[in-house]
Amino acid sequence: MRHINLPIFIPHLGCPNDCVFCNQRKISGTMCFNKTSVKSDIERFLETVDTENCEVQLAFFGGSFTGIDREDMLYLLGVAKEYIDIGLISSVRLSTRPDYIDEEILDILEAHGVRTIELGIQSMSDKVLCACKRGHTADTSRKACRMIKERGFELIGQMMTALPASTPEDEHNTAVELVTLGVDGARIYPTMVFSGTELEDIYLKGDYIPPSLSDLTDRTARAFSVFARMQIPVIRIGLQASDGLGEEDGIVAGAYESAMGEMVISRYYMNYLTPFLNSMKKDIEGKELIIHCAKGEISKIIGHKQTNKLKILNEYNVKKLKVLEKDGIILYNISIDYN
Repeated sequence: MRHINLPIFIPHLGCPNDCVFCNQRKISGTMCFNKTSVKSDIERFLETVDTENCEVQLAFFGGSFTGIDREDMLYLLGVAKEYIDIGLISSVRLSTRPDYIDEEILDILEAHGVRTIELGIQSMSDKVLCACKRGHTADTSRKACRMIKERGFELIGQMMTALPASTPEDEHNTAVELVTLGVDGARIYPTMVFSGTELEDIYLKGDYIPPSLSDLTDRTARAFSVFARMQIPVIRIGLQASDGLGEEDGIVAGAYESAMGEMVISRYYMNYLTPFLNSMKKDIEGKELIIHCAKGEISKIIGHKQTNKLKILNEYNVKKLKVLEKDGIILYNISIDYN
């Protein structure tokens, strides 16, 4: 069945502090929240969905759900449970912080039909977490991941690239550790400097220099490759293009690109292809090169604005390039032929 998220944004609710990079209200596009409107929001959404042929998951995004006022949390979970019990919603998905996970919380979530927990880990480097004033350590994230997996929840790890004090090696190691901890999926968010954040002040003082778009794409692709090699789905790369991100009080610095996800995956494919192409350079000169890929991956292999295709044609003197889908090719893998 087709999976659909019914998103309810609770911007910044439950968060114990402001990380230097965070302006959650601007990121979510939601400036306030009224819990009593949730039922009507759900009803309006369900009117547009074929619930008999779709799996609908109610998703509480934006804030640290398990850190909000306990009465409010139970109210929201109770509303969700009503729709689960009558079969209109399959389960609940929520995002929260690692330091807002414990056994009591997991008992409550389990009893109210929560299936998926997205954990805002951001980095597994204590140096980076400290620089970002995250308020917890990497070991806190490790313990939370283990508890979530031991209880049978689906775990999505959220990480960031280009945070203050972070290096490409830190980000690669974070991805490796998330895989080791058993995440079922991931989100990767390249850092943007938002107006009204402490990171904006740091940037204006010259103490934080955002990487170029090319560098940001490279280091994000390196983290992505860790998940791709292990066939772990990355369900989001970069911020969604929503109202407000380009306004005066939105992003003030950072290489924001609405097509970041496609650009990162395209860069991953080019990095994947390069060693093969280098090893067969003399054989493919003047020939037609054929790349076989998994379904839905043709445009990403060709590259954003055909960057990969042009690079292959120009640098390897290939006469013609074909990219074709082929049954049996695993996602993010390729096979190469020429004639």
